Amino acid sequence: MTPDPPAPTLRLEIDSEALAANWKALDALSGGAAAGAAVKADCYGLGVDTCVPVLRAAGCRHFFVAHWSEVASVARHVPAREIAVLHGPVTREEAEYARDIGAVPVINSPEQASHWTDAGGGRCHLMVDTGINRLGVAPRDLGDPAIRALEVDVLMSHLACADEDSAMNLRQLEAFRAALDLVPHRAASLANSAGIALGTDYAFDLTRPGLALYGGIPRGELGETIRPVARLRAKLIQCRDIEAGDSVGYNAEFTAPAPMRVGTVSMGYADGFLRARGPGNALSSEGRRLPILGKVSMDMVVVDLSDAPDLAAGDWLDVPFDLVDAARQSALSQYELLTVLGARLRR
Repeated sequence: MTPDPPAPTLRLEIDSEALAANWKALDALSGGAAAGAAVKADCYGLGVDTCVPVLRAAGCRHFFVAHWSEVASVARHVPAREIAVLHGPVTREEAEYARDIGAVPVINSPEQASHWTDAGGGRCHLMVDTGINRLGVAPRDLGDPAIRALEVDVLMSHLACADEDSAMNLRQLEAFRAALDLVPHRAASLANSAGIALGTDYAFDLTRPGLALYGGIPRGELGETIRPVARLRAKLIQCRDIEAGDSVGYNAEFTAPAPMRVGTVSMGYADGFLRARGPGNALSSEGRRLPILGKVSMDMVVVDLSDAPDLAAGDWLDVPFDLVDAARQSALSQYELLTVLGARLRR
């Protein structure tokens, strides 16, 4: 028999109560609209198998993924009819898959509409492009016969600048309102996490929060409402004493000014702790700050143990994961910080 592997040296701890509370808070902020949940990219890196059951138990009944390959993992926890695929049926094969499994395609073009109708059609969502110019039907094409033939459940669009006080938000709101009169539909959806913070004018019937569910704060108005969800921890795997003049890590970017004790930690950029997060940053142990020394490697970082001389190999350290602070320090977006978390953290 193959023995079980040793316990991992990385931990991604999810606060299920905080996740549920975030969804309920966003649902309440949506006013009369229901809040759905963007669960694409493995729930923004925090794990479908962990997060989706919590969200559904909290009351969520609308789940959004990007790729068809993401449907099966979400469908282990919720009925396929509650899952919408934002990229839509680019091919007839994808349309037939949607029909077979019961997931809802988001139609983004007359071509996709034709694929869906040719595969048998039925309930779908329709994305109208109100200015972000990624996916979505141009307003001028909403009268296309292929679009008119659809059974549209949710007519939706996506805000480009909701995390900013931009005039584009109002322009998109007005363009979306105009589109509502052009397409028969049962419900309407415009706001993402940041859009919810813009107020109930943007909520319509269904909101689609993502980042804020998982602890991100895209606008200051959510700062007192959204709770952190993820906690990262990593083990020390070696401690050593180095002398003045010794260097640490690739390219010898840190040189010890005096004798010091350092520790090697089992986490690196392959786990989502990117090199951009190294300079000036620190891990911690029981409130003691342990500065990072030198470059972040693929699987390791080295920290200064001067303020924690009692630590030894096998001890756990806390990895900073306040998304707002980490984004400021690294110039990465909060979305990137979540979605780059490596697979080893979820094992």
